[in-house]
Amino acid sequence: MKILFLCSGNATRSIIAQAIANFHGGADVQAFSAGTKPSEIKPEVLALLQHKGIETDSLYSKHLDTYRGEHFDVVITLCDEVRAECEHQLQGQHILTWEIASPSARHSANALQQTLFEINEQVTALLHEKKVKPDEISPLQFYKCLADDIRLKTLAMLNVEGELCVCELMIALEQESQPKVSRHLSQLKKAGILCDRKYKKWVFYSINPTLPAWMQAVINTTVLHQPNYIASELKRLSSMGERPSRAAACCE
Repeated sequence: MKILFLCSGNATRSIIAQAIANFHGGADVQAFSAGTKPSEIKPEVLALLQHKGIETDSLYSKHLDTYRGEHFDVVITLCDEVRAECEHQLQGQHILTWEIASPSARHSANALQQTLFEINEQVTALLHEKKVKPDEISPLQFYKCLADDIRLKTLAMLNVEGELCVCELMIALEQESQPKVSRHLSQLKKAGILCDRKYKKWVFYSINPTLPAWMQAVINTTVLHQPNYIASELKRLSSMGERPSRAAACCE
């Protein structure tokens, strides 16, 4: 899903929305932002995002003309003023307006945090609408997803490790083809069994925390009673060291 966030200055609200959408959306979301009168991003905005663990290296203020003629699945303006000013330039399947007050209009000590909280609520609600809900997975679909060695071992390793990136899975599974591993991950994510998060250039996968209890129990039981099934894979992961070393070994 390709999203464009707009506000006048592209210095606070739209920048926060872009960063949060990319953080929560994972590999399936590409979020951008722009303004009609772009100005420099405020340092406190970048500091707050970094404090929340959100990558800021790629953020910079830009004019709406940067995306002139480009199509987006969703275009979101963060105030009526911007929508009225550039409505004829907007190109998207869905054009929405979120009325979110700027920090300068709030007159409170934690105005920036309030703004981030409101934007986060709106962004997560938008992304949730586009995702498969785990309780909609049928038993047949769930077991079909498990009926493959790569997918089952991936779920078993994630149950032990918590989260892994594609590079780590490739080494653990001894798979030289990244598209092949990514295809299996995509199938599990599409079914709602996995979720992902984006950090800088990496995408980390984990088991969906809202997976129905009986599905989680199936994965847990497999790992508990068949430890040898992924023993070699976990050993290869262990030989890579902790995540900073792993990044140097396979992700750079």
